[in-house]
Amino acid sequence: MPTVLRIGSLRFFFFSRENNEPAHVHIAASGKEAKVWLEPVQLAYSFGFKPYELRQLIGLTKENKDFLLEAWNEYFNRIA
Repeated sequence: MPTVLRIGSLRFFFFSRENNEPAHVHIAASGKEAKVWLEPVQLAYSFGFKPYELRQLIGLTKENKDFLLEAWNEYFNRIA
């Protein structure tokens, strides 16, 4: 489960067994977790994050989308 980005207490990571799904990232902090699709950026699910935190997660994912997609494609050996 490689961590590809850290922003404050947020950890953005992939599960290595999920290469058969569309590009996405998991985000965790303080026992909370969310899954966010990357194309288009939208929430798949979350546990424990408050609505204002989810808005922040979506914003941070959009800001870092290119980097996250590049990391996804590199990790799973996909052609962008």
